[in-house]
Amino acid sequence: MTKVNIKYENLPVTDKDVLYEDNHLIAINKRAGDIVQVDTTGDESLEDKVKKYIAQKYDKPNGAFLGVVHRLDRPVSGVILFAKTSKALDRINKMFKNREMNKTYYAVVRTKPYPPAGNLVHWLVKNPQKNVTKAYDHEVPGSLRSELNFRVVGELNGYTLIRVDPITGRPHQIRVQLSTLGSPIVGDNKYGYPRGSLRKSISLHARRLEFIHPIKQENIIITAPVPHDGFWEKFEGMMEE
Repeated sequence: MTKVNIKYENLPVTDKDVLYEDNHLIAINKRAGDIVQVDTTGDESLEDKVKKYIAQKYDKPNGAFLGVVHRLDRPVSGVILFAKTSKALDRINKMFKNREMNKTYYAVVRTKPYPPAGNLVHWLVKNPQKNVTKAYDHEVPGSLRSELNFRVVGELNGYTLIRVDPITGRPHQIRVQLSTLGSPIVGDNKYGYPRGSLRKSISLHARRLEFIHPIKQENIIITAPVPHDGFWEKFEGMMEE
């Protein structure tokens, strides 16, 4: 296993990172490497960057309210939603809990899964000290039931693109569940890929979020363009919208 030690690049949130915004919500296209909330690294979080962006854009010298409603792992890119009001935060939290948020991810793997489509159910246990999640095929003490649907949608130059629609939202869920199929995500040496990425990213992208707006009651679809890194762009045309 190759250990890669590269410092993440710390970039501010700008207009080009915003995928959707109104008075209640803001959605950002998260860069791989950004942490959603402050952790033990002490690195600036995406939450703080978005607060700064809102405070500057709307001239709020006392700062801006921002509610975190879900998370993406640090090496994962894609759409992440924040609440700009406490009312929206409360309602969005309930929607995530009631599984009323439809999320679509894409993953690139080297080993094509067999069968090429299906439903996966595992019971996951996270080790917080090592920040690693283990999957079991039956319920064990302290485990959380985890479910997703997956489907191969394309192949290119020895790589396979998989669409993943998670039904539950558990820590490292997609990463560990695909690994149990024998198809670890490219760059994810934590879950079985033979080497890490030089960018300290993994080839997992949160592509799409669809939900009923908690205040306006309109259907909202937010799609995140893939990272422009010379790799992901090759697969974007295969993605189902």
